[in-house]
Amino acid sequence: MGDFRGFASGTLTAEERFRVADRGRQAAKVAALVAGGAVIGAGVGFLFAPQTGAETRRDVGRYTKKARLQATRWSRTVQSGVKEVMDRSKSLIHKDDQKLRIEAV
Repeated sequence: MGDFRGFASGTLTAEERFRVADRGRQAAKVAALVAGGAVIGAGVGFLFAPQTGAETRRDVGRYTKKARLQATRWSRTVQSGVKEVMDRSKSLIHKDDQKLRIEAV
């Protein structure tokens, strides 16, 4: 949490901003890997389920609908988070630009 000490006050250096952005990308990669693993695990589970083919297909259809809904929700959450980070970053950059202009005058 120490790396975020200047985030709220707008005093992050360029290197600190890069580290924050890099951590966001790493978190997104981990989330994608976990989701992919869950899908693969569910698929393997269906293949070895002690059910008839019709029951398995019905279950796969239900699971697919639920997964699609969850993916849509997750996508919206990620988009909202990315937009918030972009807005904060733009705000910080704008503050830095203003400081440079004031110092130049």
